[in-house]
Amino acid sequence: MSRIGKMPIAIPAGVTVDIAENNKVTVKGPKGELSRQLAPEMELKIDNGELTVNRPNDLKRNKSLHGLTRTLIHNMVIGVTDGYKKTLEVNGVGYRASKQGKKLVLNLGYSHPVEMEDPEGLTTEVQDNKIIVSGIDKEKVGQYAAEIREKRAPEPYKGKGIKYDYEVIRRKVGKTGKK
Repeated sequence: MSRIGKMPIAIPAGVTVDIAENNKVTVKGPKGELSRQLAPEMELKIDNGELTVNRPNDLKRNKSLHGLTRTLIHNMVIGVTDGYKKTLEVNGVGYRASKQGKKLVLNLGYSHPVEMEDPEGLTTEVQDNKIIVSGIDKEKVGQYAAEIREKRAPEPYKGKGIKYDYEVIRRKVGKTGKK
């Protein structure tokens, strides 16, 4: 039995979970609403404030989907109650980030500034050399943060670029002079 899949999901007060046909799950909460089409094989049941995910049999596909389905629903519940945040740091001489309305403007040593429009449902804010991406959908927050980081990934010699706040850049020793 899947250790993650068999754990029940507690539905907090103020959050409603609707299960439509073919396992289309809609979660509404104080921060917004998320819906997602999940695998129709999984059996979803709501009993006195808890949602449980069961699999019909032990086929490899169903074993794989068991924990995934539970985690996706759990992430939706957390998203509509607390939301998600990713923090990126901009490091390097002359590297800057700023906001212009809904646009994130990055000066990353290229001949032109890189402008990125905030996707719907996500917000970015800039504090000093930090970029904070926040929203209710964990997948979208992570994807947009990865797209921002991709504009100038950190390099190992000077550590310049955009990195996650928890990321540790393994530094390399540069060239040495002739002897």
